Order: sequence, then structure tokens, then C-alpha cells
Amino acid sequence: MGKIYVNDIRCYAFHGCLVEETKIGTCYRIDVIVTTCLEASAQTDTLEDTVDYVSITAAVLNTMKKPCKLIETVLYKIHDQLFRSHPTISALDVHIHKLNPPINANVYSVGVRLKQKRKNWVPKGNV
Repeated sequence: MGKIYVNDIRCYAFHGCLVEETKIGTCYRIDVIVTTCLEASAQTDTLEDTVDYVSITAAVLNTMKKPCKLIETVLYKIHDQLFRSHPTISALDVHIHKLNPPINANVYSVGVRLKQKRKNWVPKGNV
């Protein structure tokens, strides 16, 4: 097993419980670590034998486009999307950073993170 890292995916999205958040939006950073077998791709040197980081990024960005109240919900949707679209992923570690959150304090970011193995993953119905 090996790991594929896609770090600091940046996007602008409209997640939040406050009306202002859903209208104004804010910046996000997402880090994804994929655990998968790298042996086949190392042998064949073909993109089809690995988890393409372009598809990882696309899955994250497409999920981030759909507003949710909680970034916890977004986190689970990203896991669902990646596990469904890439059967060779054995584990995921996704960290979402919400930059400049609308709280009454000088806080650079807030975030959620979930590390999950495929064998323990149960897709969420409303996610």
C-alpha cells in the first residue's frame, strides 16, 4: 500500500448555517490522502492503474459546489464520492479548512477531518 497526497485544493464555496455564509461564501482549503496499492501503476506506468490526482481534485471541487449547512456533511460527501468512484482506494484522510470563519474572534481557519478505511465505511443516506 502507498499514499497519494493532494494538498491544498483551494476553492470558494457557500457552506454555512448563517444566511450571510450562503450568500457571500468563503475560501476553503482541502487536503486529501488516499491509501491505495501503487504496485500496478509502478509496473505499467499508466494512469489507468492508479488513482489519478486530477480525478481526486475534481471530485472534491464538484462536492464543494453543492452548499451544505455543515462542513461535516461536505466531508462525508467527499468520502462517499471518492470511495464510490475509485474502488482501489482502501482508506481516505480528508481535511477541510474553512478560512476566515464568521465568528467573533481572530481565527485563521476552522476545520474538520476524517480518516476512514473502506472496510468500515457506511455510505450516508442523506449525504
